Amino acid sequence: MKRILTSAVLIPLVLLAVFRAPLSLFLLITVVVALAAVFEYLSLVAKFGLEPFRLLTYIYTASLFVFFYYTREMAVGALLAGNLLLFLFAPFLLMTSALPREDLKAALGGAAMSYVAIPYIGLPLILLSLLRSGMYRGWVYVLFTFLAVWVGDAAAMYVGKSMGKHKLAPRISPGKTIEGSLASLIFSIAACCLFSHYLPEIAALLSKAHLIPSSAEESLLLGTPAYGRAPLWIAALLAGVINLAAQLGDLLESALKRGAGVKDSGILVPGHGGILDRIDALLLAFPVAFLLFMGFGQKFVKG
Repeated sequence: MKRILTSAVLIPLVLLAVFRAPLSLFLLITVVVALAAVFEYLSLVAKFGLEPFRLLTYIYTASLFVFFYYTREMAVGALLAGNLLLFLFAPFLLMTSALPREDLKAALGGAAMSYVAIPYIGLPLILLSLLRSGMYRGWVYVLFTFLAVWVGDAAAMYVGKSMGKHKLAPRISPGKTIEGSLASLIFSIAACCLFSHYLPEIAALLSKAHLIPSSAEESLLLGTPAYGRAPLWIAALLAGVINLAAQLGDLLESALKRGAGVKDSGILVPGHGGILDRIDALLLAFPVAFLLFMGFGQKFVKG
């Protein structure tokens, strides 16, 4: 019950931020989530016997969002190239910081695991911001991704508990079942296909609620066509790939917790554990979704 109540509060707040928050506020919310997740991740790392470089990792993660904010007018390719340079420089900075420590074996291991936080947590949330604000009508892509993950997560939980008999990965996450995983994939595809088919009507409703501009206003302002209905096979393909990425992301975080010997990454989200527990599936889903929408995103627009 606590899990359901938390979701009932958090999901509308997240969607409101996606639709209405100015970019500066959206980035502020996102960087707070990122830093909280990094804190939980580094706490897990410490349980492996390694001492991470906490302050440096926080500063570097936050710098990604500062860089994004001040270069947001750049082309997507240039923006990604700039972030790539930041990612390439980070290992050298962390390894240099490890040199003064006496136990170099532990220090270099801590530096390596600290670096993992940047592409594992920082990059996906930067891509969320880029999906939302840097691509044409980004709310469509963000909402599609959320549906693929959230609907799948709910289906996996309820079907897995009521019908699950075959363990999916018992060594890593004993509660996950093959039946739940298949239900996650099927319901995710169904929900995203419905969203894609009724996108013009959904956009009209959101416009009436003043959550997004009307299609006519956007077309006049941006010189772009109205919302379209992507072919169902494209919606199904994208939803299926995003959902599978989300399931893998969930398993990866479960492996981290299993190695650290803990059940949850934290206690910040009632019924869900920590922030990292809540966004683990999204951390792989966002990069995959970004790549897919770079290629197929215009299918959601009338040509």
